[in-house]
Amino acid sequence: MEANEGQFVLLLGIMLLAGYVAHVAGPRLSIPRVTLLLVAGALAGPTALDLVPDWTTRWFPFAAHLALAMVGFLLGDSFAGHGIREKGPVVLWITVGETLFAAVFVFFALLLAGASLPLALVLAGIAPASAPAAILETVREGRSKGPLTDTLLGVVAIDDAWGVVLFSLLLVAAQTVSGGEADLASLGEGLWEVLGAGLLGAALALPMIWITKRVREGEPTLIEAAGFVFLCSGVASLIHVSYLLSAMVMGALVARGSPHKRPFHALEKIREPFMAVFFILAGIEFELDALVALGVVGAAYAVARALGLISGGWVSGRLAGASREVKRRIGFCILPQAGVALGFALLVQEKLPEVGEKVLPLVIATTILFEIAGPVVARWELERAGEWGQGQGEEEGEGG
Repeated sequence: MEANEGQFVLLLGIMLLAGYVAHVAGPRLSIPRVTLLLVAGALAGPTALDLVPDWTTRWFPFAAHLALAMVGFLLGDSFAGHGIREKGPVVLWITVGETLFAAVFVFFALLLAGASLPLALVLAGIAPASAPAAILETVREGRSKGPLTDTLLGVVAIDDAWGVVLFSLLLVAAQTVSGGEADLASLGEGLWEVLGAGLLGAALALPMIWITKRVREGEPTLIEAAGFVFLCSGVASLIHVSYLLSAMVMGALVARGSPHKRPFHALEKIREPFMAVFFILAGIEFELDALVALGVVGAAYAVARALGLISGGWVSGRLAGASREVKRRIGFCILPQAGVALGFALLVQEKLPEVGEKVLPLVIATTILFEIAGPVVARWELERAGEWGQGQGEEEGEGG
């Protein structure tokens, strides 16, 4: 059944009110609102109560695109901050360490679980992908502030860039060992996705900085900021580069080149409706059948990915001289996994259909599990590090 205007607006209103309920209930239940929204979507979806029409899932790519574009831009501001610049070497070491450890752990765990070599290779490439939206939302919800928070925001801002490169290499290897011809164009596409995103973000940052310097307080900063973020995201999709990375590069350069933070504060005020709809739709995408069909291979993937991220964060943090709290807790904080991993799985289905039919349902199911449990674990670790709520006074001061 197709949606009419009344049904569309009604469902949108219900989703936004669900976001408000999650916002109020989250602190009282000590559960991140991201998790509450995902659970609400899963319960309303076709595998549970089936309360939403079939056409609802068509919104998901569009909602994800808009939400992740804003997340990338806001992460750029975080990455350009003073705390991140001081921790640059630590962030770099941790991103490399957790990417390699997650890939290696998953690869060997799947081989031991009886998976084929091509399947083990592509899932090893997918494993390091994180969920910047869920992590940023959790940090912002708790007004977390401190060394662990600064490092975490830096890690999620750039680890998907390493993930794209690694996935491209392992996809080419999987194509080779599966008996087909290695599509070296896939490697070039992966490199272009990262490098092209940087070039696009830098190119659009220049006019945005110029305009931002001339927009005075009280003038429509939100229109200017949202316009550039969505323009960047749209162009990135058209030229096949990462819109998340391009928005992040643009945000980082604007944060360094602009004399004020008004574009970021303006987007902060409108991001919550987008995020609420995005996470509810992500929950609706949950498929119980895919979860049941995981079996030994799926369990091995989930456990090995978690162990790889945790141990990779600890080892690389120790090598980089990170503080005790950072190296012990950073791996637990980056467990959420979302849209980037699903994009990789869809690409596997296109390039290697016989492998992709196993990869896609497995990644969908484990992504939902990591998205629901990951923010809870991240909140717990930030609380144990003493950083949860530490930025409250500062943010209230900015808002005044």
